[in-house]
Amino acid sequence: MELTYIDGQNLKRFMINGANRLWVNKDKVDAMNVFPVPDGDTGTNMSATMTAVANAIKDVDSTNISEVAKIVSNSALRGARGNSGVILSQILRGFYKELNGKESINAQELARCFSAAADIAYKAVMKPKEGTMLTVIREMGAKAVETGYTTDDVPTLVKAVLDHGREILAKTPDMLPQLKNAGVVDSGGQGLVYIIEGGYEYIGSIAEIAANDTADTVKSITSPASVDADIKFGYCTEFFVNIQNNGSDFEEDFRKYLDSMGDSIVMVQDEDIIKVHIHTNHPGEVLEKALEIGPLENMKIENMRFQHTGLIKEAEPKEYERPENKKLSVIAVSNGEGFGSMLLRLGVDTVLANENGSMRCGTDHFINTIETAQSNTVIIFPNDKDNIMAAKQAAEICKGKNVVVIDTKSVPECLEAMVMFNEDTDIASLEKDMKEAAEAVDVAKVTKAAKDTVVDNIEIKEGDYIGILNDKIILKTDNCRKASDMLVEKMLCSNEDACVLSIYKGSEGDEKEAEDIENHALELNDELDVCVEQGGQSTYNYIITVS
Repeated sequence: MELTYIDGQNLKRFMINGANRLWVNKDKVDAMNVFPVPDGDTGTNMSATMTAVANAIKDVDSTNISEVAKIVSNSALRGARGNSGVILSQILRGFYKELNGKESINAQELARCFSAAADIAYKAVMKPKEGTMLTVIREMGAKAVETGYTTDDVPTLVKAVLDHGREILAKTPDMLPQLKNAGVVDSGGQGLVYIIEGGYEYIGSIAEIAANDTADTVKSITSPASVDADIKFGYCTEFFVNIQNNGSDFEEDFRKYLDSMGDSIVMVQDEDIIKVHIHTNHPGEVLEKALEIGPLENMKIENMRFQHTGLIKEAEPKEYERPENKKLSVIAVSNGEGFGSMLLRLGVDTVLANENGSMRCGTDHFINTIETAQSNTVIIFPNDKDNIMAAKQAAEICKGKNVVVIDTKSVPECLEAMVMFNEDTDIASLEKDMKEAAEAVDVAKVTKAAKDTVVDNIEIKEGDYIGILNDKIILKTDNCRKASDMLVEKMLCSNEDACVLSIYKGSEGDEKEAEDIENHALELNDELDVCVEQGGQSTYNYIITVS
């Protein structure tokens, strides 16, 4: 049976199913990050963004697709995490732009949504790269428009978009050498494909269910239990049952049995096979019951409680104290108590610091802090390249205040910039001075590789110590001290005018080792002003700066 129109409730269920599919696969997406540092979290960021969407729409009763799309767009904008989450929010914003004012849409109008999503997402990125999720959504949009000329059936169109998206995703390693060297496809593109897969599972099933006139099952598909923090049924269970030698008498009893065992149920049947999807606490019992009908194929069971642990709370930063009566309010993201204390001493009003050690903050975290700032002019230091887009998106949303984002990628850059802080300086001059100060410092980091990969022809094994200079991996070795010394040598060799070298010890750093690194620097240049500070950061044993 053709499904030629979808309304607001269809869009709602499409998004919730997409969020579910991405959520249970987010760890796989995280593992695709090329950079072998244990803070690569594209899957987590995109999933947190979709979780914000799902939680915002799960109780919406409207059938008006424009109204639902507006909530989807707004919740994604505010809930975006990381660059991948911000790009995803722009994709969903493109959908809303095309859906605005409509009660329901047909296949051709849905095709234009995919195309508009690509246009908006590309405009949001200053220097778009091919071989990323931008490429995947652009090709999906083109395929949607092409398919819209040949079909009025929404599931047919979505399936064509999904299949083409998978094809393009498989080609991303040919577009980006980093992906080919690491042996992975683009992680953001994979996350996007998972979302469309989940949406198609609903759209395709709803059409088949409508043909069989079993509306009760439609309701079960929409259950958003898997995006709630309190998960009632913990195992996502999928399988096929071969029914060639069975009649149809079992169908009603089996549906009732599934209803008694869990939720998020999809049961689609043809002449030979049944596809079953269910969230349950007893997957073994469900499989045993299914075996009474026929042989099982393609069984998959995933523990959603394990995968969900910490998803939302991990991304919630705490705020340090905020002084009052300031002409300018300064917000900075940090990692480590030591860094947080330094920032406050230099005049930062609010330090956003995740208790789990992550540097990631969402658009909503920046919005909330901007809105409660004591002054109408606010300066934000994202201090991580994956926070910059979220901070700028928050600045656009908070139109009632003058928000300036300094594109810092590390806390030490922010420390250098804050040396220039003066409340009495006009904001344009202050912004210029701070940017110049941040750009003048070289920042090196030492950490242990979290995975095997190849980056810029450097073959890295899990457990190797890697040296990163200005966000580029330049060396690997088997020893943390050796990696640190090599970085110091490289930095001093390329900056003969260096006066100050700072060593920020992380939570995994060692006092004696930090002292040895300091002594090695002085051996190379006895005129240096070298200091060791307690940064307290996670992930990086040492952060070393030269200025």
